[in-house]
Order: sequence, then structure tokens, then C-alpha cells
Amino acid sequence: MSQPLSHSDPASSLGPFLPHPALAEADPELAALVGAEERLQAETLRMIPSENYVSSAVLEASGTVLQNKYSEGYPGRRYYEGQQVIDQVETLAADRAKAVFGVEHANVQPYSGSPANLAVYLAFAEPGDTVMGMSLPMGGHLTHGWGVSATGRWFRGVQYGVRQDTGLIDFDEVRDLARKERPKVIFCGGTAVPRTIDFAAFAEIAREVDAVLVADIAHIAGLIAGGAHPSPVPHADVVSTTTHKTLRGPRGAMLMSREVHAKAIDKAVFPGLQGGPHNQTTAGIAVALHEAAQPAFRDYAHAVVANAQALAEALLVRGFDLVSGGTDNHLILMDLTPKDVPGKVAAKALDQAGIVVNYNTVPFDPRKPFDPSGIRIGTPSLTSRGLRTEHMATVAEWIDRGVGAAGSGDEETLAKIRSEVAELMAAYPAPGLPTA
Repeated sequence: MSQPLSHSDPASSLGPFLPHPALAEADPELAALVGAEERLQAETLRMIPSENYVSSAVLEASGTVLQNKYSEGYPGRRYYEGQQVIDQVETLAADRAKAVFGVEHANVQPYSGSPANLAVYLAFAEPGDTVMGMSLPMGGHLTHGWGVSATGRWFRGVQYGVRQDTGLIDFDEVRDLARKERPKVIFCGGTAVPRTIDFAAFAEIAREVDAVLVADIAHIAGLIAGGAHPSPVPHADVVSTTTHKTLRGPRGAMLMSREVHAKAIDKAVFPGLQGGPHNQTTAGIAVALHEAAQPAFRDYAHAVVANAQALAEALLVRGFDLVSGGTDNHLILMDLTPKDVPGKVAAKALDQAGIVVNYNTVPFDPRKPFDPSGIRIGTPSLTSRGLRTEHMATVAEWIDRGVGAAGSGDEETLAKIRSEVAELMAAYPAPGLPTA
């Protein structure tokens, strides 16, 4: 079995991209690391489906003097004075979320996706209650009741999966499980789900067992905002999402719901789990939502899906085994067992070749999670750079060559791919990154 190839430290091998004057003067060591990361993001093909590039406007909003404020509470109901401007910032972000997603209520304070999901449990369940979500190895998320998560330790988590023959959710099995276990909360969505989520089918099951349905759209929020994936809003009681990934905002989260659940959600976020919101992040979310409301964002969302489907087809032609046979969204999950290369080995080799992916379990994976059979790739970042379907055959070729080189330990091929990747990336500058 192949071993991971050597991997140099990017901070030691890359110099600053452009100086950040104040940072460089105060802390040149950290400034150099920031510059190295800028160059790394500029020169590599970033294909982790949960990553993206934010705009310069989002970056600026996220680094403003809003950082200086404490704002415990909600607009008009703060525990600190001096909130005249902060109230307007948060209201603006929440109103934009309601407009973009068509929801009755939006809370933009959660620090990230996991705390947002914890707030859902606090709002609708008691410790020990049964909750239901997709199994982590099948594509679900830790916070959907998986055992090593607090949500699986404080609540009784039961999990559904996918069919081994199709890689798709079997809703007859989901219904049978829900009827048997009677969960208080049902989560739909996940971190490695390459197919359209049937929110209506989940809602029917949730109603039958009187469960609260939570749609976790962290990965697909931007696709929903851009009309490239069906919305859960007509079907789910609560919608949880991060604000980065396909939505192209800062690292934060939102909880959206019907008005009847607004009080429970808000109380769970604050004072239930958090203190003061990160106002600079709220500002970045507001900017991202404004961008998501523009016609160009709709084009972007549809291009993400078109690129992923074109890439999936090109990979299938090259003999790759794709979970569920392809993709409906931004994400492709690949089982490398037929290639006789473990996922971790492939991911590290591709990283050396300038193609950034993550190793990932696949459904019914016989290997351990830290050394799984698959890799997970996506098209949000490369689409943000302007790559289109005509580039996907080249990307598939690079992946094919990189996985082959991983299996044989061919570092020369990996170096050649990295050079080719850097050449293409130079022609498609990334949003938000400084240019030389």
C-alpha cells in the first residue's frame, strides 16, 4: 500500500504575497504567514467543497471597527449602551437573510454551524431525548446526533443512511426508523451529500411522527439562494446554515425559521449558548447576502452545479467510482478503492500537486475515518475564480494523473501538475486576494 508523499511547509517555502503594512510592522512573523497563505490560495486549485473565496467587500466588512463592540442581546433589547449603529447592522443582515431565503425569521448571531445546531437542540429538545440525523460515515454531520459529538452524548442519536446499491437515501427506511424511534428532532442535510435533498419527503415523515424538521443547508445555502437547488423553506420548521461555503460569506452561521419558532430560537442562541455576537462577522454576512441577491450570484450558483456535473462526467470517463454515480450540486464524493490508493494518500499527493481536497469516508467504508477510502471534492472555489465547464476535463486529467502518481510515488509528475495548475490559476485571479 502506498505511503503519503513528503509535504513541505508552505510557510517556509512561500514568501509574502503583498505586505499588510500595519501587521507587518507590528508582527512581521505573522504577516509573513498571512502572505504565504495568500500566495497558496492564489496558486492552487482549491477543491474542498466547504471552502470558497470571499469578496474584497466581505473581507473589509469583517475587519472593521465593529470588532470593538460588545452587543449582548438583540436589536432594541441590548444589555450594553452605545448600540445605535450595531442594531442597524444586525437588522440589516437579518432582513437580507429573510429576503434572500424567503423566511419569516432570521437570527444571524450564531458563531458557526455547530453552535447554531446546538441552539436547535436547546430550543426543541431535552437531554436524553431521541434525535435523528444522517449517519456521519454516510455523509451526515457530527452535530446531527453522532456519538462523539455533544449532540450524541447529551441526546439519544439515531441515524439513517443510504442504500448500498445506489448511494441514495431510502425514504421507506427513514420512515420506518422515525416511526420506531419517535425522534423529537429530525435533521436532513449533511457534509458529503452529492444529491438533491428531498425536503418534502423529510417533512412528510417529520409530520407523521410529530418531530421538528431541521434542514441543515450549510453546504448548499448559496445554491439555494441562487436557485440552483430546491429550498427547504416551505417544508422545514428550522433552517440552519453556515455563511461561508457556497454562500461566499465570512465564517459564521444563521438560524432561520417560521415566526412561531422565533422566540425559542432567539432564546436558545442568546442567552442559551452565547454572549455577545461578533459584530464584524455580522457585517460580513450582511455584505454576502447583499451580493447573493444580485443577478450575477444566480449565474454563479448555476455555474457551480454545471461545473460539478461536467467534472463528474469527466472523472467517470477516467474510471473513477463516484458515490451515487455523480452529483446534483457542488460536491463529488469519490471512492478510490478501485484505484488501489487510499484517500489520505491521494489527498496528500494532490495537495503536493496544487490540488487541495480532503480525504473522506464513503458509505460502507471498510477503512477507518482517519485513513478512509475516499476523497471529497467540489467546485465552489474554482467557479468563483471564473473556471467553467470547458476547464473540467483538464481538472479531471490532473486528478487522474495525481492519483496515479500517488499510487506509484511519482513526485516528478506531481511537481509538473503543480506547475500546470499555477499557470491556469494565474489566468483566473481569485476574488478577494491581492494582486501583484
